[in-house]
Amino acid sequence: MDRERSARQLRLIGEMVEIAKALGMEVWLRGGWAMDFFIGEPTRDHEDIDWFAWADDASALADGLLRAGYERLPGPPAEQQLDFCKQGVESSFALLDKDRFGRVVVAGGPWAGELWPEGMLDDSVGRIGPLWCRIISPRAQIEIKQMMPVWVPGRPRRMKDAEDITRLEAALREQGTHSA
Repeated sequence: MDRERSARQLRLIGEMVEIAKALGMEVWLRGGWAMDFFIGEPTRDHEDIDWFAWADDASALADGLLRAGYERLPGPPAEQQLDFCKQGVESSFALLDKDRFGRVVVAGGPWAGELWPEGMLDDSVGRIGPLWCRIISPRAQIEIKQMMPVWVPGRPRRMKDAEDITRLEAALREQGTHSA
């Protein structure tokens, strides 16, 4: 594992938590770092840092990140996801909205209005060392990793996703909160 890269990413996660707090908004880790924060330690190298944020906060979030030295990157439609880079690390913010029933949905782009897993934002918090961060629920993380190739035809199943699912299921069993 590249310890220097992991340390840089952890510093940027901590910085993002502080930026969100200062801006009065919520962000949630998703992807591999969300799994690691649930487990409590880095388990593998990560290419980037994946987040969820509310679409209503997107403009203020982008302004705050630019002020903090992040560079805006091209990417998916801006109403769907915002991509930034700092210190050679990409951070992507998938944007969330709520439908008329109060369910969490994809905010924009080709999947606008599609439901995210129920309970995804259930107040899960993870920790690595002294750093605490909101994360998506482990069950939602598993569902997303299992379903992404179905939801996005043509996206291959990735070995790292299968390994992450195995780690998350083992951690849930260890905590006695998951029936396998």
